[in-house]
Amino acid sequence: MDIYRHKVHYYETDQMQIVHHSNYIRWFEEARTHLMDKIGFSYQRMEDEGIVIPVLGVNAEYKTMSRYGETVEIEATVKQFSGVKLIVAYVVRDQKTQAVRALGETKHAFLDKATYRPLSLKRKHKELYNLFNGMVRE
Repeated sequence: MDIYRHKVHYYETDQMQIVHHSNYIRWFEEARTHLMDKIGFSYQRMEDEGIVIPVLGVNAEYKTMSRYGETVEIEATVKQFSGVKLIVAYVVRDQKTQAVRALGETKHAFLDKATYRPLSLKRKHKELYNLFNGMVRE
C-alpha cells in the first residue's frame, strides 16, 4: 500500500468544476507509477530489464464528486499477483475529509518487451516476483 497525493487541476473538471470521470483512470496510473517507484522497481527499470506491463482492463466506481482545488489521496495496493498477471486496487479519498471519491482496479500482464509474449516473473525475474508476491493484500 502507498498513498499518492494529487491536487485537482482546473483542466480536469467540467463546467460544474467537478472532476471528469476519465481523470480517475489517469490518477490510478499516477498512483501505480508512484507505487512502483517507492518499491524500487520503476517502470523505467522494468523496461530496461525487458519487461512491459500493459493494462488489460480497468474498473472504476464513483462514490462522491471531486472538485477543483481539492487534494485527493490515492491508495494503491497489489490485490492479486500470479507471476504473470497483476491486479492493483485503488481507493481515492478527499485529503481533508477522507470521504471516498472512487474505488477502482487495473489488471495487467507481464510481457517480454522484445516479443510481447507473456512472461513468468517467477522463472525469469525472481527479484521482481518476490517483491510483488510480498505485497499482495486481499
